[in-house]
Amino acid sequence: MDYGLISCIPITVLVVGALITKRIAEMMVISSVIGAIFVHKSNFFSGYIEMMYGVLSNPSYQFVLIILMAFGALIRLFQEAGALSGFGRILSKFAGGPKKPLLIAWVMCFFMFIDDYICTLAVSFGMKEITDQSRIPREHLAYQVGSMAPSICVLIPFSSWTAFTVGLISEQGLGFSEYIAAIPFMFLPMITIIVCLLVAWGIIPKVGVLKKSYERVQQGGEVLMKEKIGVSIVDLDVPVERKASSSLNFIVPVIVLVLVTMLFEHDLVHGLLAAVFVQGILYLSQKIMTPTEFATNCFEGAKTMCNIALIVFFAFILNSANQTIGFTDFFIRGIGESVPVRLLPLAVFLIVAFTTFATAGYWVVQVITVPIFIPLAASTGLNPSIVIAAIMSGVTFGGILCFYSDIVFMTAAGTGVANIRQVKVAAPYVLGTAVLAAICYIIVGYI
Repeated sequence: MDYGLISCIPITVLVVGALITKRIAEMMVISSVIGAIFVHKSNFFSGYIEMMYGVLSNPSYQFVLIILMAFGALIRLFQEAGALSGFGRILSKFAGGPKKPLLIAWVMCFFMFIDDYICTLAVSFGMKEITDQSRIPREHLAYQVGSMAPSICVLIPFSSWTAFTVGLISEQGLGFSEYIAAIPFMFLPMITIIVCLLVAWGIIPKVGVLKKSYERVQQGGEVLMKEKIGVSIVDLDVPVERKASSSLNFIVPVIVLVLVTMLFEHDLVHGLLAAVFVQGILYLSQKIMTPTEFATNCFEGAKTMCNIALIVFFAFILNSANQTIGFTDFFIRGIGESVPVRLLPLAVFLIVAFTTFATAGYWVVQVITVPIFIPLAASTGLNPSIVIAAIMSGVTFGGILCFYSDIVFMTAAGTGVANIRQVKVAAPYVLGTAVLAAICYIIVGYI
C-alpha cells in the first residue's frame, strides 16, 4: 500500500498540531487514529484495536514499558529516602566562591548519568542552596542542568536514553556496538557539555537573559525571579525537601545498576530491577521506610511514568501505520532523491531537532524517526552509526530548546526557574552550539 504524498498527513497533523496546541498527547492519539483510517478504511475501529494489541505484543514496547516503570520506581525511592539530597550535600562541601558551585554542579551531572530526571532533580536540589549563597542567579543553574542532563544521558551508554535507543535500533538489525560507535559523532551533546563548562568558568561570556540575570543579582536583586511555570506533560511530583540520608543510599544502587547491566550484556532491565532490589535492602535495613512504604513508593513511582508510556504507546501505533501506508518508503525516496548523501547527516540532525522541538517528545520522535533514517542510511551506503549520532544530537537539541519538553519542566521543578525563562536563557548558547554541530555534520558527510 503506497499513498505517496498523502501518507505524510498523519505525521503532518502531529507536528503542526503540537506546534499550535502544545498538546503532544492529544495530537499523538489523533494522528494515530488518522493513520489507522488510512490503513483499515471503513473497518478502522476494529483495525485500530488490532493495532493496539500489536503494539502491546511488540517486544520493543514491552522493553520500553518496563524501563519506564522501573525508572519511575527508582526515582521515587531515591527521593523518599533522602538519597538525592545526601549525595548532593557531599559534593556541595567542596563548593565555595563565585565559580566553584557551578563547576561542582557540572561534575555532579556526570555521576547522575543514568537518567535525565534523576540528574536534573539531584543536581538542582543538591546545589541550589549553595549557588544561592554564592549569589549565582538561579537561571544559570537551570541552564546548566537542563543542558547537561540530556547531553550526558545520550553520551554515557548505560542510561535510560541509551537503553531506549538500543531497543529501537535492534529492530533495524543494529545493537549496542553501533550505538557505541555513534558516540564520537554526537557533536551537539559533546559541544553542549564543553560550552556549559566554559560558561561556568567565565571563559565564554554571559549574554542575553543570563547576563541580565547576573546584573539583577549584582544590583541586590533576588537570585530567583518568580514567574509562572506552565503545565507539564510529566506526571512526576515535585520533590519536597527531605532529611538527607547517607550518600551511599544513592551511590550503591547506581553502582549495582551499572555492574548488573554490564554483566547481562548491557540489558538495562536487569540493572534497574537489581538496583530497586538493593534499594529495598538498604532502606528497609536502615528503617528509612517500612515494607509497606517501600512497596507504595515503587507503585507510585511507576505510576508517574504512565503519561509518557501512553504517549509512546500511541507513537508505536502511528509508526506502524506510517510503515503500512508507505510513508517510510516515500520519505526515504524523497530524501534520497533531494538530499545529497554528503548532506544526509546534517538533514537528519535538523529534521529530528525540529520535530522534537515541535512535539516535545524526544523518545517519541525516536520511535518515529529511527525506522525511517536507519533504512535510509542503508539504502545510501552511509554509516548507520553516523545517522544514530545525528538522531541523538537532534533529540537533545530539540529537547533542550522546547519550552514544554519534560526535561525543561523537570528543571523548573528542581530550580524554580519558569520554563519560558529557561529557554530564553539557554537559546543563545544552544543555537550557537547547534550551528557548530551542523558544521561538524557537514564535514563528516564530506569526509
